[in-house]
Amino acid sequence: MKSKILKELKNADDYISGQQLCERLGVSRTAVWKHIKALRAEGYEIDSVTNKGYKLMMEPDLLTKEEVASCLHTKWLGKDLYCYETMDSTNLEIRRLAEAGAGHGTVAITEEQTMGKGRRGRSWLAEAGAGIAMSFLLKPQIEAQNSSMLTLVTALAVNEAICETTGIRAKIKWPNDIIVNGKKICGILTEMSLQMDEINYIVVGLGINVNIDHFPEDLSDKATSLQIEGGRKIKRAPLAAKVLECFEKYYDMFLKTEDLSMLQDEYNKLLVHTDQKIKVVRGSKEEIFLSRGINHRGELLVEDEDGKVSEVSSGEVSVRGILGYV
Repeated sequence: MKSKILKELKNADDYISGQQLCERLGVSRTAVWKHIKALRAEGYEIDSVTNKGYKLMMEPDLLTKEEVASCLHTKWLGKDLYCYETMDSTNLEIRRLAEAGAGHGTVAITEEQTMGKGRRGRSWLAEAGAGIAMSFLLKPQIEAQNSSMLTLVTALAVNEAICETTGIRAKIKWPNDIIVNGKKICGILTEMSLQMDEINYIVVGLGINVNIDHFPEDLSDKATSLQIEGGRKIKRAPLAAKVLECFEKYYDMFLKTEDLSMLQDEYNKLLVHTDQKIKVVRGSKEEIFLSRGINHRGELLVEDEDGKVSEVSSGEVSVRGILGYV
């Protein structure tokens, strides 16, 4: 109920009376007052005027259930929403929730992540109050071999959400990084649980650098944040909600064909390395190719010096620019 009251306050152009809130939400005036008091305790500045009602004057940058839910406009993704102040890993939490019977579309978000990880086992930590660490649970009826494409679907969703929410135009570094001005702003990790070669569930996790104002020297040349790139602090809850909204749209498109044939062109327009030389790293072996975009299965097409084009799968390799990360 608290999140519903918050949504009403956000949607109101001016003061909204306690009676209006009671009638719209089917609760008593006492209940409305109790939830208003609780919102104020969480940092929301809510003005109250006799015979006029309540008006939201200022909202804190929080990733609470009430704040995220008040921004959310999805059909199924995030309807079961778990928000935490601190967490070892949102991917691990979604796994725990899945094993306990959580349903398709369950979402976990945390203010702080202490044991997060990225692709190929790299760590991904979320500083308290500065980023978005979020994972969601999917139970699709698809072939297991097609699940890796969901990483690319997520990349499209994050890219669109960042652009719509902040105006910042990002690129995608295949398969799972979001790049702004040559530096990483978001990473994505997709994990799967199998049972007899069939998908039990899929966990999609992502971390976005939002309001980080500086990075350590060893990261400053390859990592950035929305605050650094945009020159202002960004409200995280609307961005998190927009990511879920965009993912739901792209996911439904993916399910129609179980491949990226409907999304391939859009992805390739955003690909940072298209028609550029890249370094493909397999273990200790490095090779130079021309990047030719992705195919409908999400594989990267690479062209060697003889003009021969081959496919590269995301689980096999890392891709880097010739001179560095990008």
